Amino acid sequence: MQNSPSKSALLIMDMQNSVVSRFVDSEKALLPFQKAIEAARSHAIPVIYVRVAFRAGYPEISSRNKMFTGIASRAGSAVAPESTMQIHESVQPRPDEPIVTKLRVSAFTGSDLEVLLRSRQIDTLILSGIATSGVVLSTLREAADKDFALTVLSDACIDAEPEVHRVLIEKVFPHQAEVVPVDTWVASLSN
Repeated sequence: MQNSPSKSALLIMDMQNSVVSRFVDSEKALLPFQKAIEAARSHAIPVIYVRVAFRAGYPEISSRNKMFTGIASRAGSAVAPESTMQIHESVQPRPDEPIVTKLRVSAFTGSDLEVLLRSRQIDTLILSGIATSGVVLSTLREAADKDFALTVLSDACIDAEPEVHRVLIEKVFPHQAEVVPVDTWVASLSN
């Protein structure tokens, strides 16, 4: 039996206003994301956006969750303004591109991402996002456990800690994914 060709999707993760404003100090840092999106669109590769968002009062956040409890305690009972949850204007989705809302670090946790991917017969994920040590790492690990083939776009990942980013990109991710800069990935699409 012959294997069918793989079907890919580009994940643009946590590129919402509240995250971009904390991690990105220059519009130049967003150029690799823009180039990846443009290449995916021109090669009919679905682009799927992932964001994190909660209901008013943050009922989804357990007091045992060290990372997310801080978000809830800083916000109190108010919900974050919708504008902070919107995808950053530099990487805006088209009307036909889905925005998946998650409830934890991994793009899969609390979201319908896997259902969306399986319904489209997608078996290969191209990962990008903020932060390398957050959503990219967590999604990579879970996606690998779900048997997706993986590519990480090394320069379309941003982390607050350059050394952590380097170690993940150079030493950790290659065990489960192909790790390439955007330009290399774009060039491979023409082959």
